[in-house]
Amino acid sequence: MSAVRQATAQSAHTVRAWELERGAGIERLQLATRALPDLGPNDVRVRIQAVSLNARDLDVAASGTGRIVPASDGAGVIEAIGRDVTRWRIGDRVAASFYPHWIDGLPTAERTVGSLGGAVDGVLAEAIVAHETALFAIPDHLDFVEAATLPCAALTAWHALFETVPLRPGATVLLLGTGGVSTWALTLAHAAGLRTIVTSSDDAKLARVRALGADATINYRTLPQWSDEVLRLTDGGGADLVVEIGGENTLGQSIASVAAGGTVAMVGGLSGGFGGRIEPFALIGGLKRLAGVLVGHRAMAERLVAFVAQRGLRPVVDRVFAFDDAPAAFAHLATGRHFGKVAIG
Repeated sequence: MSAVRQATAQSAHTVRAWELERGAGIERLQLATRALPDLGPNDVRVRIQAVSLNARDLDVAASGTGRIVPASDGAGVIEAIGRDVTRWRIGDRVAASFYPHWIDGLPTAERTVGSLGGAVDGVLAEAIVAHETALFAIPDHLDFVEAATLPCAALTAWHALFETVPLRPGATVLLLGTGGVSTWALTLAHAAGLRTIVTSSDDAKLARVRALGADATINYRTLPQWSDEVLRLTDGGGADLVVEIGGENTLGQSIASVAAGGTVAMVGGLSGGFGGRIEPFALIGGLKRLAGVLVGHRAMAERLVAFVAQRGLRPVVDRVFAFDDAPAAFAHLATGRHFGKVAIG
């Protein structure tokens, strides 16, 4: 059974939830009434206060079969607990783990089964029932919208920057684009004393990332061979780490941009999926490596939260939509014009 459970059977608690028909696109989002299951001994009921969207949510809507409650990233307040719950009390502020069963350690099939909003129902509902181990506490200084950006975007950025390879202050990281993962990566990297280079096709967005602390920026529409500019900005050495969100259409240049002994952290495939051809000698010749980043586990999320709380960090939030306007939030995300995160209050 999923660590985050929703049910259609009769229950004392019913909630409104958005549903989509996988493969039919975001146009088929519909508001429905669902019954929540009774609490098991180690379950809690979380009243969701905010949800943030990811590019993955558009992919889920466009592929697969069956009806599902979308979205993996939600934050809220615990309003009821099972009789054997020890981790939480009523009133605690929490976020749902992207992979409810992955608490720590290396990813396995058992630990990464049941990703929220993809394999099982997600969090775009007024409340959810979750196992007590499938949640983590959120920082006191963040509101619920800000906290809802932590489970996927922030954790993916944290994993890529700090759990993939050891980076010392002053190391150079290359960040592609200005979406949720990249803006969180910029915020985290800047706070850790890393040098950051950010790419975008929009000069206005590049001005905004410089205001957030980016050390250098590249307009890849003006400079389509942007890897050459990365090498110029690093005196020919290249970046120590590239947070690669683009996929097929950007991977070649990301490899060209990374330093000898450096790492390309594979996060997403926004520019063309994960296909494409890799020239092995582009990696072997420079002792470069590719590292897959699969969001992260709960222990990583807790390390992220500690760092965010210690430094008082906040995410970049583009727009917040009302719960009843969820289809407009998905449509706005699909335009690609957002800067930072799109959220639903």
